[in-house]
Amino acid sequence: MRIGHGFDAHALEAGYPLVIGGVRIPHDQGLRGHSDADVLIHALCDALLGAAGLGDIGGLFPDTDSTHAKRNSREFLEVVIEMLRKKGYRVVNVDSTVIAEMPKISPFVAQMRAILSNVLALDVSRVNIKATTTEGLGYIGRQDGIAAHAVVLLSTSDVE
Repeated sequence: MRIGHGFDAHALEAGYPLVIGGVRIPHDQGLRGHSDADVLIHALCDALLGAAGLGDIGGLFPDTDSTHAKRNSREFLEVVIEMLRKKGYRVVNVDSTVIAEMPKISPFVAQMRAILSNVLALDVSRVNIKATTTEGLGYIGRQDGIAAHAVVLLSTSDVE
């Protein structure tokens, strides 16, 4: 068994789409980034890579590489899952938290879980997504950005 933790944050800015957990969320601002800036999937990729000792998302998909510009982060996750599979790892479960003052994330959680469980080839019950705010504190509280944490459990066996 291997445990990994990932974190990501991006600034909110007009003119960008807001994509979290593979879901496009209606909002007047989106997350600024080289790819689609999906903080949840980026945190999840880092957690998976970290658990397997395979580095991080920035090393694998650097923002200096123009081929990743505007790229759908689900593609990053698919690459990471294939890397894990080749190393003999399988994902046991995911627990994650999206930290945003606005918009409210909870109406989209079921759709996010369905998307991520599909990409991870997991039963949806093994993909947990929580949402919280910072009660107005810091850059998230000022609605300048959104962040996410993810924790994963990997296994090299079929025993749980």
